[in-house]
Amino acid sequence: MTRLSRAVTLLVVLCGASLYSVADDIPRLEKKDGRFALIVEGKPFLMLGAQINNSSSWASELPKVWPALEDMHVNTVEAPVYWETMEPEPGKFDFANVDLLVNGAREHHLRLVLLWFGTWKNGQAHYVPEWVKSNPEKYPREISSYGKILDVLSPNSANNLEADKHAFSALMRHIKEIDSAQHTVIMIQVENESGSIGSVRDFSGAGQKDFNAPVPSSLVSALHLSAGPWSKAFGADADERFAAYSTAHYINEVAQAGKAEYPLPMYCNVWITYPVAALENRDRPVPGQEYPSGGPQQGNIAIWKAAAPSIDILAPDFYSDDVDLYHKVIAAYHRDDNALFIPETGRTANFGRYFFYALGHGAIGFSPFGVDYTGWWGAEQKVPEVLSENYELVGPMDRELAQLSFDGKLQTAVEQKGTPREVLHFGKVDAVVSFGFPQRDGVTPPGTSDEHGRAIVAQLGPLEFLVTGFDASVSFRLADAAEATSKKEQVEILHADEGQYVDGVWQTSRIWNGDQTDRGLNFRGVNKSVIRIRLHTLPLYDESAQRQ
Repeated sequence: MTRLSRAVTLLVVLCGASLYSVADDIPRLEKKDGRFALIVEGKPFLMLGAQINNSSSWASELPKVWPALEDMHVNTVEAPVYWETMEPEPGKFDFANVDLLVNGAREHHLRLVLLWFGTWKNGQAHYVPEWVKSNPEKYPREISSYGKILDVLSPNSANNLEADKHAFSALMRHIKEIDSAQHTVIMIQVENESGSIGSVRDFSGAGQKDFNAPVPSSLVSALHLSAGPWSKAFGADADERFAAYSTAHYINEVAQAGKAEYPLPMYCNVWITYPVAALENRDRPVPGQEYPSGGPQQGNIAIWKAAAPSIDILAPDFYSDDVDLYHKVIAAYHRDDNALFIPETGRTANFGRYFFYALGHGAIGFSPFGVDYTGWWGAEQKVPEVLSENYELVGPMDRELAQLSFDGKLQTAVEQKGTPREVLHFGKVDAVVSFGFPQRDGVTPPGTSDEHGRAIVAQLGPLEFLVTGFDASVSFRLADAAEATSKKEQVEILHADEGQYVDGVWQTSRIWNGDQTDRGLNFRGVNKSVIRIRLHTLPLYDESAQRQ
């Protein structure tokens, strides 16, 4: 019995150690010095993503998905899970589509982000099961101020919340059962572009009762508000801010229930607010009409952070050619308490450089929408080159770039109209990035015709860098010109190796010199070269030389 007891004890200890190892290796977010990384298999991971179309997570459509993902050189696919098909009857679950996605991602050597299309899809209830849709007495809808019943489940209903929690918990439990050892699934999107289309908030009986009640004390404390009703705390914005709290609290409960089963990182994507046209004689878009009211839009971020702590990231979807707006959106969501992640974006020319801009601001991932060959793009059956060339360039070194970004060693330069040159600062050394060709001595670089020039510069050591880009040249100089002059110092290239990382080890294919390094490292067109460069300093003058 003593031997048996010892054996049982040893088995329990080993099982416990195994379970701990699995839990310890689960994909997670880490923060260091104000920067974030998505950790996968113990190391930072840069998500080179693509989201498939909403109706492509089907056995009939997936064969048209994988070739497009391969053409785009992604390492991660985002794909939806539909509540209506996963739970066709209350409490009866069918995970066939989930398994198709997980197995397909594994077969194609991709990571997977699952998108939970539950209570919300684009501010409406498109994907809730029929047994929910057909029973509004039990699963109530939002009611507009005009009394219209909306295609939106009320976030102020306990029945709606419990139904979504039950289904989402079952999904996370299933993912743990089939994937906790392999980590194909690295992150979960909870709902999709949540909020209300059709009304600024829920005016149903339950919604009105909650609106008339005092602002919850937890929110009062977090936002340093005066206690009292919503109308007093938020004035003219009270309806929208109430909707934000109601939606955030609801989704936090869903996420919390899911994490209790399997605590993968979870995020909410955002239908952001876009500026209104100047001719419309108003300064802001209408909540509930031009965007889903109550979602984590720019003006609601603080409420969401307070009310939804189980949501790790608020992630903006971006569909605009307005570069200035992109900068503002990045600034709004790139926060000390929020990792930057672009889960949905467009696929026209600007979005190629948007990837570089996001990467330079520490983004953990980037994902254009609608990447498959199901016909969504019409007759065109080709991934836009402006997107695929980015991933083809950085894919072989995605892990290295993720680590460099997490360490604060990576910067990007992105061409902007009227600014064909940009300077990146790396301590003692500056990297000067010039866009367009030809570039002549003493002349401002010409830029490119559509401002598509872009470059990556990452610091590997005090005078060692990793450099690449498109239609750009990169040269180096001492950062402090006055000090360089007083010390009579200059910097020059000691060695420039073209190559790539293979299983984390740099392999040189050739040495650059001459035409490739005149006026800096020249990345003409889309040659997809990556250079490891070593610099050194030397005297500016030979003091021993006899002067005439």
